[in-house]
Amino acid sequence: MDTGEYPFKDHWFEREGSALHYVDEGQGTPVLMLHGNPTWSFLYRNVIKAVAGRCRCIAPDYPGFGYSEHPPEYSYTPEAHAQWIRALVDTLGLERCILVVQDWGGPIGFSLAVEQPERFAGIVLCNSWCWPPTPGARVFSWIMGGPLGKYLHLRHNFFARVLVPYGIYHKEARTPGVLEAYTDPFPTPESRMGTWVFPRSIRTSSPWLKEIEGRLPVLGSLPVRMVWAMKDPAFGKSSYIRRWQGFFPDAPVERVTDASHYLQEDCPQRIARAIENILNRIEK
Repeated sequence: MDTGEYPFKDHWFEREGSALHYVDEGQGTPVLMLHGNPTWSFLYRNVIKAVAGRCRCIAPDYPGFGYSEHPPEYSYTPEAHAQWIRALVDTLGLERCILVVQDWGGPIGFSLAVEQPERFAGIVLCNSWCWPPTPGARVFSWIMGGPLGKYLHLRHNFFARVLVPYGIYHKEARTPGVLEAYTDPFPTPESRMGTWVFPRSIRTSSPWLKEIEGRLPVLGSLPVRMVWAMKDPAFGKSSYIRRWQGFFPDAPVERVTDASHYLQEDCPQRIARAIENILNRIEK
């Protein structure tokens, strides 16, 4: 990895005989940044660079993603990832934390927050969801999380090779080095299992998602800012924004018209600004 692009010291959290990699940069209020599929802490590198002088940035790689190891017999489900992140948060003793989520980071992060709302001080919510799938999402799950998707992901690294470039709006952001950072963690079919389980889980984890959604009101008093990429083929619809506003009606929404699903690549400064806004509110 180019140290200029990703200049962070490696940190490791060992659990049940396997090691999870995470970034831990800066000091002060902890900011927990959670990624989706098939990304890792690299996705947040430019956000971290922008705010690490102001706060403590913690960005983990889920097991089987990024630099993290593949635990034996691991399921790669979002519920299992959430257990790892919960254990990391407990081990690091994070309190009064700002949660930054996107894609599967939303359900994983919110599953922690609704269990222990007192540990969280604010939320930056980027393109994500936290409820059972819509009809369109269910179709995507049947295709990308079914037998055809399994073949494409495991044999051809389809999510990392095809969907990641498709999900970055700005052509200049799709450099060879950046794209390789998303394909290289998956050199073998076995290493790509997690990239297939995520789309399958849109359907199979529906009861878990419904349970989290039902508990979201406990977070209603937290300051929330939404940064929403409107070019996102998955979440770039006003219906997703309106549904989130049902839980967080006072949350300002910044609609970014030139950003797609991986908006951390397209507009990291917008996310950094949202973090700083919440820091200003909670550190008065």
